[in-house]
Parts: sequence; C-alpha cells; structure tokens
Amino acid sequence: MLPPPPTLSGTARRPLQVLLIDDNLADLLLAREAFAALGEQVGLTSYRSGGAALQALGQANAALPDVVLLDVNMPGLNGFEVLSTLKSDARLRPIPVVMLTTSGSREDVREAYARRANAYLLKSGDFGEFCADIRGFVQFWAGSELPH
Repeated sequence: MLPPPPTLSGTARRPLQVLLIDDNLADLLLAREAFAALGEQVGLTSYRSGGAALQALGQANAALPDVVLLDVNMPGLNGFEVLSTLKSDARLRPIPVVMLTTSGSREDVREAYARRANAYLLKSGDFGEFCADIRGFVQFWAGSELPH
C-alpha cells in the first residue's frame, strides 16, 4: 500500500504535466501506477518511442509538458538523441528534461549533462522506492517556477 500523496503548500496550482518517454512497457506501466497514486497533482502522457514523442511535440498546436522524463536506452532514437533534438529546438528547449533510466554508467551521466539534461535519476528496482522517487520528482517540479 502506498502512503498518501504529498500535498503542496501555498496556492493551488494546475496539475504538473509530465511527458514520459520509455520503450519498456513494464516500466511504463509501473510509472503510470506510481503517478496515478498522486491523483490530480499530475497529468501524465507517455510514448514508447522518442520518434513518436518528438512528432507529437512538433505539431504547432501541441500542448507542451512542464517536464520530460526520458529513458536512455531505447531502440531507434535513443534518449541522448531525443534530448539533443529537444534542446536544439527553440520552442522545446526551455522544457526541463530529466533522464530516468537503469543505466548508472558514468559515461551516460556525463553524456546526458553534456547534452543539457536537467537531472539524471536512476530507476529503482524496488517499487516502493520508485514510488518515493516519483513523489519527490513531482514535489520538486510542481513547486518550481517553470518557463511556460
């Protein structure tokens, strides 16, 4: 059983809009469950490929997320390529991108920050810890002043 979702102090805010890009269906389902436990504090949109996410974001009338959670190891466009594309587009560049991955490789961490990732989080293999990480992620970004 998950603990109750955190509450944010201060004035009421609209739900944090998160875009999750991860090719692993099991990881996507776990993330959806973790985000769902937070109720209306967060809206989650997910894609199983970087190409599909970039295509959706590239539409002129696309609603932009507040923050992107991006896996590193994906077929087709990997997370680094997606990150570079996001950061090279003037419209998408201000959106914070957080790498969420099982790769703790120092090279991957350095590469992510070299390509202007805003943070690098390791996916926990323990669901309770993963949920706690997601709660912390939402609390941080929901309480942050975002560019749009």
